Amino acid sequence: MTILDLPEAHSLHAKQHPAAHADDAELTEKTVFGFWLYLMSDVVLFATLFAVFAVVGRSYAGGPTGRELFDLGYVLAETGVLLLSSVTFGFVTLAAQDNRKQATLLWMAVTFVVGAAFIAMELYEFHHLIEEGAGPSRSAFLSAYFTLVGTHGLHVFTGLLWMIMMAVQLARDGLTATVHRRLGLLGLFWHFLDVIWIVVFTEVYLIGVL
Repeated sequence: MTILDLPEAHSLHAKQHPAAHADDAELTEKTVFGFWLYLMSDVVLFATLFAVFAVVGRSYAGGPTGRELFDLGYVLAETGVLLLSSVTFGFVTLAAQDNRKQATLLWMAVTFVVGAAFIAMELYEFHHLIEEGAGPSRSAFLSAYFTLVGTHGLHVFTGLLWMIMMAVQLARDGLTATVHRRLGLLGLFWHFLDVIWIVVFTEVYLIGVL
């Protein structure tokens, strides 16, 4: 860790270079605003998929229903795994705020493993359903299910790739202002996926088994 990684050094640097600090603050503000716009577009995407599922979620075409297919206990375990990853990412944020590089990398690795476990569980679930003849082409209900849950899973996978890139950048550059900003955006994205999954769990699985 260099002296520039310390909070006191950042404060001194900001006082000595007020113009550079102002430019960095402006960049952060614009970046965060742009990322919020992206998240709002994702909200629209998922809202559309939820609406489609609400419309065709009972169109079984003589095929299996959610009550026949879904193992609520397994999905609860999936949900617990994803929520745990949100907790571990909270420790990433705390370690970064304290400028503890190694702790930040450690908690990011833990979050990656937990997130990867969620993806593995979801892929197993998909494989199991397809093996039972309940693939996405079986009915409108299953098409909507695979599209909605698969889109969320793709977002989680993207978040995992982002974590890898952030870990490489953090290991190489340390906790610079850019790394802090990007970690904040990654955390926002990751927690957003948890919120979306809660809605998925409620609409698709919980209501689906009733």
